[in-house]
Amino acid sequence: MEFWLGASFVDADEYLPLATAADRLGYHTVAISDHLFHADYEASYPYSETGAPPYAEGTHWPDAWVAIGAMAAATTRVRFATNVYVAPARDLFTVAKAVSTAAVLSGNRVVLGVGAGWCEDEFRQTGQDFRTRGRRLDEMVPALRALWKGGQVEHHGRFFDHGPLSIAPVPSEPVPVFVGGDSDVALRRAARIGDGWIGNRVYKEDDLADLLDRLSGHLAAHGRTLDDLQVIAPIAKRPSADLYRKWHDRGVTGTLAAPWWMPTDEEKARHTGVDLKIATMERFAEEVIGKM
Repeated sequence: MEFWLGASFVDADEYLPLATAADRLGYHTVAISDHLFHADYEASYPYSETGAPPYAEGTHWPDAWVAIGAMAAATTRVRFATNVYVAPARDLFTVAKAVSTAAVLSGNRVVLGVGAGWCEDEFRQTGQDFRTRGRRLDEMVPALRALWKGGQVEHHGRFFDHGPLSIAPVPSEPVPVFVGGDSDVALRRAARIGDGWIGNRVYKEDDLADLLDRLSGHLAAHGRTLDDLQVIAPIAKRPSADLYRKWHDRGVTGTLAAPWWMPTDEEKARHTGVDLKIATMERFAEEVIGKM
């Protein structure tokens, strides 16, 4: 079972100490999220009843690949993923170069987690078409994989068209591409072109069972099974080795945790700030990771 550290909504100056702690404590991956700016969005956030996103104007959204490069330089083992990077809000070569460079400098320790995105405001400001974002993402993923192999590459598709060219540096191993999202569109995309799938937080285990059944159905349509896909499923229940063993047996290969969301009274009395986060990470590593 892989234990991913969910580092969304933390301040940028906490990234390095959290990453080095994750490296030391046995976490598999540090996952960070992506937004370009905060505004009084015209777009409605799809996962809240009010349509307002769960973050404020002062929430830090550092560039994902700059942050990953810095954390990789301070660590030796832990991997890094985006959960998720809104790739179709950028052009093909911006994504290709950023991810490729991070993969090379980290020693192949990156995962590109992608999503189509919900915030039309961001697409408008980057000059990308919001309406075609899903179809462009479908075409972008194989185009990225071709560029990352190195050598002369050409691509002639509906949304991307370029003659023979190459980028450098390129990683010595393929960059895994994970697809995020719980919608049928996202599940179909993961089944069709993903090396893995990243789910949203689930509060009921029955909902996770349903998601896995739906994902299995989409995989079957492409001659694949859950064994062919990395499945990262955040579960909003009190962490325990038994909980994760149960879901690992049902095809979940990893989960996402932010242990500082549930600190003990003693931890809160003894620590503040990033020290509190690290203390909760240490307890989670002892009580859960160490028992797996």
